[in-house]
Amino acid sequence: MLTIDGLQYSNWSREIFEQMRAGGVSAVHATLVYHENTRETLSRFGDWNRRFEQHSDLIMPVYEAEDIQLAQEAGRIGIFFGAQNCSPIEDDIDMIEVMRRLGLMIMQLTYNNQSLLAAGCYEAEDSGVSRFGRQAIAEMNRVGMIIDMSHSSERSTLDAIELSSRPVIISHANPTFFHPAKRNKSNTVLKAIAQSEGLLGFSVYPFHLKDGPDCTLESFCNMVADTADLMGIDHIGIGTDLCQGQPQSVLDWMRNGRWSKEMDFGEGNKANAGWPRPLSWFKDNRDFPAIIEGLRQKGFNEAEIEKIMGLNWLNQLKIGTKPLQ
Repeated sequence: MLTIDGLQYSNWSREIFEQMRAGGVSAVHATLVYHENTRETLSRFGDWNRRFEQHSDLIMPVYEAEDIQLAQEAGRIGIFFGAQNCSPIEDDIDMIEVMRRLGLMIMQLTYNNQSLLAAGCYEAEDSGVSRFGRQAIAEMNRVGMIIDMSHSSERSTLDAIELSSRPVIISHANPTFFHPAKRNKSNTVLKAIAQSEGLLGFSVYPFHLKDGPDCTLESFCNMVADTADLMGIDHIGIGTDLCQGQPQSVLDWMRNGRWSKEMDFGEGNKANAGWPRPLSWFKDNRDFPAIIEGLRQKGFNEAEIEKIMGLNWLNQLKIGTKPLQ
């Protein structure tokens, strides 16, 4: 079964790539950067070029959707890149096309905070998409870079959907009706994403789930079923937000970047200061078959499961990453 994970930022190693193969993973959206500037982003591409060279029997880069099918045929895992913030382009709109040509297929407009493009989900005031943001959205549409609003605020997300001529996605989050985390999304947003022909990738990150690390597979699959009723089966997928093997310093970089001298607790919960305990049914990439079986037990048919596990992601990449003529 085609299995595409819509977001991971693990401590990449051959062991993890082998676990991907063991779990039947076809392709992964790998976070390239969080708060890195343009020059630092180029170095992250360089890091991945070395990985592709060293592990060429296991992984290969994805520059367009068709590369995922080529990777499958070659028995390798396709890796496609995204940025969890707009920092790689700094204040230069020309960098959008440059980054897309290098292989950046997806970019979030914000990461929790206000950015040059839009407001993040932790801001007290939601200013919506900025003047620069409007220009950036048009340029992302032109060059075939998918707009991701996973860490953005409500108004900014709705603005982006209205402004974009292409589908907008939320690569890794869950509905607020399941768990009211600030990072999760309202029914209004989810309906708008579906109407834009976009996609929601369900996260298994415990802080985004009801009952946290104790969330059951049954509960997760109930959430998937309820969201399918709300958005339609063609607009949901998986975006685990798996951060396997990462040290505390990486979590600090995600949350604090260079902007804060103190730990940013996001939602004000100091209990969330460290990495959460993993779910019993999803610890690493070898556990994707458990999700497939859970969806079967919930009553999804095979065609629906294929859409959730990979085909909907493949369709988004086909639609969203072709340059406009």
